[in-house]
Amino acid sequence: MPKSPLRIGTGAAFSGDRIDAAIVLAERGELDFQVFECLAERTIALAQLRKRKDATKGYDPLLERRMEQLLPLLKQRRFRVVTSMGAANPPAAADAILAIARRLELPLKVAVITGDDVLDRLDPATPALETGRPIGSLGPLVSANAYLGANALLPALQSGADIVISGRVADPSLFLACLVHHYGWQLDDFERLSRGTSIGHLLECAGQLTGGYFAEPGYKDVPDMAHLGFPFADVDAEGNAVLGKLEGTGGRIDLATVKEQLLYEVTDPRAYVTPDVIADFTTVQMRQSGPNRVEVSGARGKSRPDKLKVSVGYLAGYVGEGEIGYAGANALARARLAGDIVRERLSAEFPDLRIDLIGSTSLHGRSFDQAERPYEVRLRVAGRAATPEKAMTIGEEVEALYTNGPGGGGGARKYVHEQIGIVSTMIDRERVPTGVTIKEWSRDAKAA
Repeated sequence: MPKSPLRIGTGAAFSGDRIDAAIVLAERGELDFQVFECLAERTIALAQLRKRKDATKGYDPLLERRMEQLLPLLKQRRFRVVTSMGAANPPAAADAILAIARRLELPLKVAVITGDDVLDRLDPATPALETGRPIGSLGPLVSANAYLGANALLPALQSGADIVISGRVADPSLFLACLVHHYGWQLDDFERLSRGTSIGHLLECAGQLTGGYFAEPGYKDVPDMAHLGFPFADVDAEGNAVLGKLEGTGGRIDLATVKEQLLYEVTDPRAYVTPDVIADFTTVQMRQSGPNRVEVSGARGKSRPDKLKVSVGYLAGYVGEGEIGYAGANALARARLAGDIVRERLSAEFPDLRIDLIGSTSLHGRSFDQAERPYEVRLRVAGRAATPEKAMTIGEEVEALYTNGPGGGGGARKYVHEQIGIVSTMIDRERVPTGVTIKEWSRDAKAA
């Protein structure tokens, strides 16, 4: 009989997430699985660019640092890892993990999921969901990765691999796959799949469930955020769960944090679409069952979608930026004058020029402070260009304000970076075949 409940912990919510919180949970959490969800739309597009420059790269930049600390614990505590840290190059990521395992002399089996890269299977005439324009008209395409579902991970989990590493998989599907494998759920059991998906969605953002991104001093206070603990879920065979965090770690798990995370990035809570199921989150029930413990149950669902979503990245030119700060009395007026000078000099060449007064107008486009007398303001100017040389002229104009603009400017910076645009489209499910490759190292292999 499968162990019940199954304990799944989180290891990351994005590529650059903290490592120490994941290690604490791995060490003390008595986990069965730890899931590291490390991809966003722009993340994988940038990873594809790194892979183009070096065929041995393109996986998560923190992969080696995480695995150096994680592999000994994985062996000692006997849990398994499921992760999307493979990004644009899961096979190379597996090789990097096994290199660490060899050095640490830890026998290890890694299962590699491939098939999400569909760049060569997309018609450039395919419309983008956001604009309806053909994706090929936006600029040179650099990436197209389909969101795989739990079914793509099942053969890897069935192999008994210590680590399952993939590229683009829908965030909750990484968690759901562990449940489907462990409990033997059928892939048309949409009620259980929906409940598992709701738990995966709650866990996928790691520290957000324990108070990160939730905190608001004086309104929604979160204790000890400097040592925020990552969450885990004890999930039974029906897909009902108890969410929790380890004692002695910072943060909080209660009805407020769980409700916010349940609705995070959910456009329609009655129809949350994943590759596995169309879930209805309006039927979810929650109950605070103890300190930092919340019971979750009740998600409903219906059939999975016929098509898979694809995240498409394209080269969108270059962005040039310049910044300069003004402080003291009348700082806002001096910063405005500086912005007016740059606008008059550059607006003909850069019709979409953006000018922000950081400290006054940068987030909302205008100041909501009636007095509007900030003591320090930073001017930021940015615009797009087809070449890096042209983009650099924006920063040069801002830097020239030192001696050609209002008094008291300082701390000027200028930089140019290549911009990746992101759109979405759809692809027929049958056009996305997936595969699993097993790579391993053992002491026997060393002796041979």
